[in-house]
Amino acid sequence: MPNALLLYPRHPPTYWGHNYALDIMGIRAAFPPLGLLTVAAMFPSRYNLRVVDLNVTSLEDADLEWADLAFTSSMIPQRPSLEQVVERCNRAQVPVIAGGPHPTTFHEEMEGVDHFVLDEVEETFPDFLRDLENGAAKAIYRAPRRPDVTLAPLPRFDLIDLNDYYSMCLQFSRGCPFDCEFCDITKLYGRVSRTKSPEQMVAEFELLYALGWRGPLFLVDDNFIGNKREVSRLLPAIAEWQKERDHPFPCSRKRASISSG
Repeated sequence: MPNALLLYPRHPPTYWGHNYALDIMGIRAAFPPLGLLTVAAMFPSRYNLRVVDLNVTSLEDADLEWADLAFTSSMIPQRPSLEQVVERCNRAQVPVIAGGPHPTTFHEEMEGVDHFVLDEVEETFPDFLRDLENGAAKAIYRAPRRPDVTLAPLPRFDLIDLNDYYSMCLQFSRGCPFDCEFCDITKLYGRVSRTKSPEQMVAEFELLYALGWRGPLFLVDDNFIGNKREVSRLLPAIAEWQKERDHPFPCSRKRASISSG
């Protein structure tokens, strides 16, 4: 069984990370790597998976000795940490597969990566794994279209220690109908707000509940009300679920972008 090491590079100190409040709160990071955990759920069961979030722990030599493959997902501010991760994997001769918002935009400038799986990967990741296992993996995989997000699997929150984080996070939609000059969301995810179903979101709520999470829940949509019709269907379902369980998740909403790549 192949050993796949899923590496999430470190974020530099920013407003969103609450870095200087973490020790006071007794936690290690504000949010888990949702995109990477979503990708983790796309692996066949024959893979052994290990997540190393460099925001809560360090990458040990033993992790690289264990790994047959290293998968990374990163955003632009994580670039310095990503470069260090790639360098260490290269020295350990562990092939690197990179995806996420930063590689999707800047892969031509990146070195040391064996394979890029870019854009949103619900439709391309199985193809990449099949080619990889057959010894025919290409250097770059790109999504032929923006996928239906109802194809996204339940994130593998079981692969992390929930107690390391201040808040869990889930994604209802991708894309934004606006085209603000300061924002790259439409370049990455388009101007059509694609949503999960209410039933799908309730299943994700239920997963976190079953794993024992009782705390803040961050909905990370680029524009939560970008599709008002679908939001109006979701909110009553969430309200009913919360009420039935005595409101275990204080929901929070603020500006962020998390890719499933």
